[in-house]
Amino acid sequence: MLAVPLVAALACLFSGAAAARTIALAATLIDLVLGAALWAQYDIGGAQWQFQENVALFQGFAWKLGIDGIALMLIMLSVFLMPICILASQSIEKRVSEYMAAFLLMETLMIGVFAAQDLLLFYIFFEAGLIPMYLIIGIWGGAERIYASYKFFLYTLLGSVLMLIAMLWMINEAGTTDIPTLMAYDFPADAQKWLWLAFFASFAVKMPMWPVHTWLPDAHVQAPTAGSVILAGVLLKMGGYGFIRFSLPMFPQASADFAWLVFALSMVAVVYTSLVALVQQDMKKLIAYSSVAHMAIVTVGLFAFNVQGLEGSMVVMLSHGLVSGALFLCVGVIYDRLHTREIDRYGGLSINMPKYALLFMLFTMASVGLPGTSGFVGEFLALTGIYKMSSWVALVAGSGIILGAGYMLYLYRRVAFGEQKNADAAAMPDLSVREWLMLAPIAAVVLWMGVYPESFLAPMRADIAALDARLASARPEGDARLTAGDPTTAKTHEAQSHETSAHGGAH
Repeated sequence: MLAVPLVAALACLFSGAAAARTIALAATLIDLVLGAALWAQYDIGGAQWQFQENVALFQGFAWKLGIDGIALMLIMLSVFLMPICILASQSIEKRVSEYMAAFLLMETLMIGVFAAQDLLLFYIFFEAGLIPMYLIIGIWGGAERIYASYKFFLYTLLGSVLMLIAMLWMINEAGTTDIPTLMAYDFPADAQKWLWLAFFASFAVKMPMWPVHTWLPDAHVQAPTAGSVILAGVLLKMGGYGFIRFSLPMFPQASADFAWLVFALSMVAVVYTSLVALVQQDMKKLIAYSSVAHMAIVTVGLFAFNVQGLEGSMVVMLSHGLVSGALFLCVGVIYDRLHTREIDRYGGLSINMPKYALLFMLFTMASVGLPGTSGFVGEFLALTGIYKMSSWVALVAGSGIILGAGYMLYLYRRVAFGEQKNADAAAMPDLSVREWLMLAPIAAVVLWMGVYPESFLAPMRADIAALDARLASARPEGDARLTAGDPTTAKTHEAQSHETSAHGGAH
């Protein structure tokens, strides 16, 4: 899966535009088939780490790959979105070969991030992913593309330098670069805080959390449509994956100590970025700000220190990857016809583009969290987990869903309904076959995840239960769980919570 897009990227560089498109589509479809085979062969009740390969390269560094259920789901998300991104790139006309090569290289690096089991190998994949995205925004982006690409690059690089220093200290302390070994290693309590902050600097920018989110709207607005899809769909998830793989299992005590910081930043993000989204005139900017609000629910769920919070966060990440990607594709469809993202230039599109309006409606509803769509499952689970930790945080996080309904339905009403004020918008044709092929598969998976989420939860359940067991000793007491000052109640609640998590794991 790592080799196919890499070889295809090299082939694209030496091909003409038409051939490069064909090679890129073929390579991404092959990877999708390989991903489906990987999922089919994944043994849900088996060992935690599967499909492992380990080649010692030189002292302290190994080519070590392997996946658990969490990595499997994120790899599936990556390989599912890539062929759709290639289909969405028909409007790219300059330097097509290099564009396709950049996307294929990105696919290799994304799969590498989720499959790496060596600390330094993970860092190389994690950082190298910046390069193709920087080029995609900087070369094929909009008018302000240079500013946006530099901002994206500098923000993400700065946080990662601190993470590298922390990694070197950890390797020196534990004497290994093996990620599964480090996940079970008990670092000294004093060191954990500094290590946690160093990793947080990198993952918070990647997610992106408030107040280091400002690179995201610029990057999204300037990126070409497919660039926005992969940025929202997969690259933001690397921050959440980092918290699950590194911050929580490796530094459980520091994670508990700093949970208040994550909650505070996330609560501000949910309310503030939702209100900012409400006043946007640019469709891409509105969806970009909504991404920050959705990812804030992920971070709160992760630090709720219980099974429901962790499972909910993972489902929100998968759902958001599909839904936000689909919303950016919906913007791209009408942008290709009219070359503007101004909301007021549209209106009444349900009259001349009924198929488009139908799919756009589905993705809008999934973003809002309508029952029966993927958005509902994740947010319901995450909020359940958050409520167990703190009813106040759950109240604020829940307000994000209400605000989300506000800005998404307001956007939909202005684009799809109302009178047709502009003749050029009223004359736009409905979805082409290519656009159907882009949007219909995402719609199918959004409904599948909403109706039968067990398919997606089952591979991750054992890994999430193992992470929950690792966090049990450090679990902070939340306001919703305890009657203040009564130690007997505390013990009973603690016992109940362990029983619940054990039952959840068994289920």
